[in-house]
Amino acid sequence: MNEIAPVRVFRVTVRGRFADLSEEARRYLVSGQQEHDIFVSAYTAEGTFTYDSRIDFFNFRYEVRVSGDDVEDAAEAHARRETETFLRTMKFGYRNLKLTLVDMSAMWPD
Repeated sequence: MNEIAPVRVFRVTVRGRFADLSEEARRYLVSGQQEHDIFVSAYTAEGTFTYDSRIDFFNFRYEVRVSGDDVEDAAEAHARRETETFLRTMKFGYRNLKLTLVDMSAMWPD
């Protein structure tokens, strides 16, 4: 009988700093600051992008669901890939990415 691996739910926060932003990128970020405030963010499958008012630091919040082997590595890799793809697509330079994972599945009783 095949046993299905349980799905684990992680909240992954990716933090970093902007680097070498063009004037166009900076103007774009300034114009959208209110929608990207930390107080209106949530952990979502798509990721929530927030940044500080100085446009120096940013973070992404993801809810990642994975099963199988090496779930922590898989959740971290997914969040890193999504973050880097977004930043490259938007042409936002960045540095110092740091990831924090919280296993939400461990907080629920069996």
